[in-house]
Amino acid sequence: MDFSAVIDFLKQFETTKVMAIVKDLDLKTVMEHPYFLVGVGVTALIALFMRWRLLLVLVMSITGFIYLLSYTATQGVSLDGGMPTDALAVLVGGGAFIVFLAIYLLFIRSE
Repeated sequence: MDFSAVIDFLKQFETTKVMAIVKDLDLKTVMEHPYFLVGVGVTALIALFMRWRLLLVLVMSITGFIYLLSYTATQGVSLDGGMPTDALAVLVGGGAFIVFLAIYLLFIRSE
């Protein structure tokens, strides 16, 4: 039995190759990829139906913060003029909303 094909396949997962792929990833590209979106959606639905509240809040919070940060980064945030921009207000308001939603779902809401 020849395992050379299996060994060649496993060589793709060497640490140096994986780290090079991770360094080349763009957050915006990953967030818009259909496989990522389906994975997050399926994980959230499983957590919802299995009543795993901690996993659901974790998935929603991390995904929300990533979208919020990518939106803010594309809009550009600058405090040069002294007044905060609209993107900064969205970042602060959206972050506060996500934190309060997580606190509500984890500690206040009971079923």
